[in-house]
Amino acid sequence: MTTTPAAGPSAPADNKATLRLSRLLKRQVTDRGGESLGRLADVIVRLRGSDYPLVTALVAAVGGRQIFVPIDQVSSFDGDPVRLSSARLSLRHFERREGEVLLRADVLGHRLIDVENARLVRAADLELVKDGEEWVVAGVDTRRRPRRLFGLLGPEHADEGGVFRDWHDFESLIGHEGSALLRGPFARIRRLKPAQIADLLENASKEEETEILGRVHADPELEADVFEELDEDLATRLLGARTDEEIAGVLARMRADDAADAIAELPQRRRQPVLDLLPPGQRTKVLTLMGFNSTSAGGLMGMDFIALPSMASVGDALARVRESALLQPEALTSVHAVDDDGGLRGVARLVTLVQSDPDARVIDVSDTDPVRVGADADITDVAVLMTDYNLITIPVVDDERRLLGVITVDDVLEVTLPDDWRRREAAEPPDIRHGDAR
Repeated sequence: MTTTPAAGPSAPADNKATLRLSRLLKRQVTDRGGESLGRLADVIVRLRGSDYPLVTALVAAVGGRQIFVPIDQVSSFDGDPVRLSSARLSLRHFERREGEVLLRADVLGHRLIDVENARLVRAADLELVKDGEEWVVAGVDTRRRPRRLFGLLGPEHADEGGVFRDWHDFESLIGHEGSALLRGPFARIRRLKPAQIADLLENASKEEETEILGRVHADPELEADVFEELDEDLATRLLGARTDEEIAGVLARMRADDAADAIAELPQRRRQPVLDLLPPGQRTKVLTLMGFNSTSAGGLMGMDFIALPSMASVGDALARVRESALLQPEALTSVHAVDDDGGLRGVARLVTLVQSDPDARVIDVSDTDPVRVGADADITDVAVLMTDYNLITIPVVDDERRLLGVITVDDVLEVTLPDDWRRREAAEPPDIRHGDAR
């Protein structure tokens, strides 16, 4: 079965000549007279961002040496043997140039990111397709067939059974910077959700971690979101390998409660230098949160929420919601009416605000005796209250009912679910394969 790439200007047309890399490797390489020179050891491609990787050269094993063979010196690439058009071949030892990717050494048998399914898989084979006069890498087969099966079927059946998916469904982890730069600023990994990227990092090797983080680092907001989702021990290790300035750059974009947890896990000697590098507003929030027990409502709450004077209009409240694009979505489900001293006077659900007269006062559509907890409340008690009253958020107040912060339902789930459930594989939705012809 051959690849049917997604439609687009760079997609190879159907019914083109195709080759499996596994069958191409180790073929004899001959000169134009048919005399054997050696064996094909590898295929070199150049990454082209959103286009398919272009075959630019071969690596031939000649007399124990690795020799570079430009593709324009190859007269027959899909034949057996691979025939060169030149009578002369430079015997200079092959050295990788910046941006060159070797399909056998860098991709075949190595792990890639299956972006569609958000998991790490291994490339069992690659499909090369002739597009006009050029050869490109168009497909990836991740389903390895047992060696015993090949022996039973014989080499004439070696191409059967492969299921190739489009190259663009994957992000390769090649490991050298020159090639990474050629993928462009919008690598496919950035289509994933932060929690999915965190899952990848938790299953990656040290080298794979470095490359995945390199992709994510190009988008500082995404990087901060990923660190919020990481297992605490892994996040501490990855942050600990960075400079104080780099750590502060990540924490400055994280939610204050997650940033406070991250700083608390740093070695004592590094905490104050990192705190000093945070923007003043974030530093104040983090210091406040670090003053509470991590197992209490105060340690769990977030400090980003919407609070308005109780006499503000519903229209003003909805305008604040529209303007608060950087707030956690769960924290936007309620608006808090406060007095001049910051005392909580009521909580209005967003749905109530949307259904109310824009000229009405916020206090008039609010619950003026909302369920609330003190900063020292136990997390289990918070979870019980939110369950009993079907709350998405619950405000945290001091002894004088001044609003300190807000706990969201996802905060509670994160700390109450058993650790071994947090990264279990989620059930696929029933329509995930709807319309998939593969």
